[in-house]
Amino acid sequence: MSRDETGPIDADFLAGVRDVSPLMLGIVPFALVAGIAAVDAGFSLAEALGLSVIVFAGASQLAALDLLGADAPLAVVIGTAVVINLRMVMYSASIAPYFSRYGTRLRAGLAYLLTDQAYALSVAEFERSPDRVRRRYYLGVAASLWVVWQAGTVVGVAVGAGVPDAWGLTFAVPLVFLALLVPAMKDRPTTAAGLVGGVVAVAAAGLPLNLGLLAGAVCGIGAGLLVEGAAS
Repeated sequence: MSRDETGPIDADFLAGVRDVSPLMLGIVPFALVAGIAAVDAGFSLAEALGLSVIVFAGASQLAALDLLGADAPLAVVIGTAVVINLRMVMYSASIAPYFSRYGTRLRAGLAYLLTDQAYALSVAEFERSPDRVRRRYYLGVAASLWVVWQAGTVVGVAVGAGVPDAWGLTFAVPLVFLALLVPAMKDRPTTAAGLVGGVVAVAAAGLPLNLGLLAGAVCGIGAGLLVEGAAS
């Protein structure tokens, strides 16, 4: 039997919890912002929590809440959320080989928990530690994020607009992504992808339907592939 079936549950699961813990310093304010944004958009606690549980995607949640608060058409709200989350297709394709041995139901559950943080930490760990029980480590990371995100959203709804702007909670959002990006830029292709993707995303931030993020992702991937091809 492989270690995937016989390894101790706690060791790998707790390793995931441990590795994701430093990122919680940014996730908690991010979740609070999502809860506060839901209040500003006129959501009740049940509605805000329902959105958070069903969507479970911080950037698209904030964009959707902003549009709903501005009475945007539902098609625009859904379209914007889908476009922002298109990066999950790339994440899924990248991480899928690590979970190919598992059944469809389990993989569907793992897919629901997929986030930027869960993807980045898990792929890095799987490459670094081949013997790691993958589903358990991934769940340690992803389930921890899910629980903290839902709790933070509830607290954000509860405190509502009472949190002063001086606290600078929104500044924690880019810090979370920077904490993931910098360690991943470990060679020329990944560095080129990160830099080009970031520059294009910022430059294209004014595009409709939040297409700037998608443009940055596509350009970053293209730059990484070009640099990798030139080096080979």
